[in-house]
Amino acid sequence: MGWIIAIIVGGVAGWLASKVMNRDASMGIFWNVVVGCIGSLIGNWLSGPLFGVQGSVQEFSLTGLIIAIIGAVVLLGIVNLVQRGRVR
Repeated sequence: MGWIIAIIVGGVAGWLASKVMNRDASMGIFWNVVVGCIGSLIGNWLSGPLFGVQGSVQEFSLTGLIIAIIGAVVLLGIVNLVQRGRVR
C-alpha cells in the first residue's frame, strides 16, 4: 500500500513543482511521478541534516508532501541549469 501512496503523492509533488518551475507543458504524468519521487529523496536528504525534519511519502503526511515538493523544485532547478544554462 505504501508504494501506491508514494506514486500518488510523488505525482502531486512533481506536478506542483513543475507548476512552480514553469515546466508543466514539457512534462507528462509519468515524469511528474518520477520527479516527485526523486524530489522526495532529495528533500529528505537535505531536510534531515539541515533542519532535523523527516517526512515520508509512503504514509501520507503534510510534512512529507512539502519536503517532496521542495526536493522536486530543487531537482527541476538543477535540470534547468543543466539544460538551459540558467535557473528560471
